[in-house]
Amino acid sequence: MNQYKNARFLNLFIRFAIIFFVIVTFLKITMGFFRFDGLEGLKNEYFIDGKWQPFLRLQIIMSLVYGLLMAGFYKFIKK
Repeated sequence: MNQYKNARFLNLFIRFAIIFFVIVTFLKITMGFFRFDGLEGLKNEYFIDGKWQPFLRLQIIMSLVYGLLMAGFYKFIKK
């Protein structure tokens, strides 16, 4: 039987959202490091003068949507 069927929806949602947030943020920062020529370029592109807010907002929205979709899939659709 599917181990996720017995788990609470909120627990699944939080688990998927946090894992996705950490992985995608790490990948985006790592790729940005090489794309924008090091730490200075990364700082100028993502983190200076309030640019961190849209960066973080996008990561949070993507994580919430992914968490919701995956928790719904594993809880209600997958057998």
